[in-house]
Amino acid sequence: MGFFDKLKEGLLKTRKGITERIDQVLVSFGKIDEELFEELEEILITSDVGIETTGKIIEGLKKSVKEKKVTKPEEVKSLLKEQLKDILRDNSENKDMFFKTPLVIMIIGVNGVGKTTSIGKIANIFKNEGKKVILAAGDTFRAAAIDQLEVWANRVGVEIIKHAEGSDPAAVIYDAVQAAKARKADVLICDTAGRLHTKKNLMEELKKVSRVLEREIPDVRKETLLVLDATTGQNAVSQAKTFSESCDVTGIVLTKLDGTAKGGIVLAIKSELNIPVKLVGVGEKTDDMQLFDADEFVEALFA
Repeated sequence: MGFFDKLKEGLLKTRKGITERIDQVLVSFGKIDEELFEELEEILITSDVGIETTGKIIEGLKKSVKEKKVTKPEEVKSLLKEQLKDILRDNSENKDMFFKTPLVIMIIGVNGVGKTTSIGKIANIFKNEGKKVILAAGDTFRAAAIDQLEVWANRVGVEIIKHAEGSDPAAVIYDAVQAAKARKADVLICDTAGRLHTKKNLMEELKKVSRVLEREIPDVRKETLLVLDATTGQNAVSQAKTFSESCDVTGIVLTKLDGTAKGGIVLAIKSELNIPVKLVGVGEKTDDMQLFDADEFVEALFA
């Protein structure tokens, strides 16, 4: 099964929540009026698209209907698809840019969102592109984190740099950077703690790790990817806000899209925080994570 089919299958619950309801509304209306827009607005809000983002979508849709002189409700669907694609498209880079190496990726996020699994899957994506990958076990706060990451490193067939539980994460990252330089690695992926004694501690920790990377390899491209669990809906947006206040988050990794009706969250994150979704996970298998493609996502949503 190709990734588009997996995405389509993964978005089944979201599709039932958004597109099937939209279809029902469009069929039941004889003309395009304010009431129709209100119905569409309600569907989007209840699908975790968020109030602010929904407002933008509906405004854009009204404008588009007027400009294109559309009169039939069923024609609204293709205009809506365009609105969604416009919101999700990230003009700052293309897929080739993501694979440009050398590259350091810092993975951040709270515990339980699928951070370690995402690291394994991202490592696999780069390895399949022929890149040499090293993992850094920077979550030294949680005992199982180092072991879990080691399992993934072995599964994917990449090297891991680790210290004992409770050691200084910045020291682990420092050693990993030296190893990456010595072994001429293309990609270094750094795990970080998802929970410390306080939120303030956690954010300070992440800043410290960032400083080590800046100091040791100032000229290497860096991505800070925040892992979010799609099933948490609007809660994911508030997590993204919290992290982006302390870190320069360059992209989102959205996991568990296959288990949720809240796929609309993708729109809310991009629109409200202007952080692009870069990777999406739609299953348990190693290859069930792929680079995010806005057009593909919207097409799968309406498929």
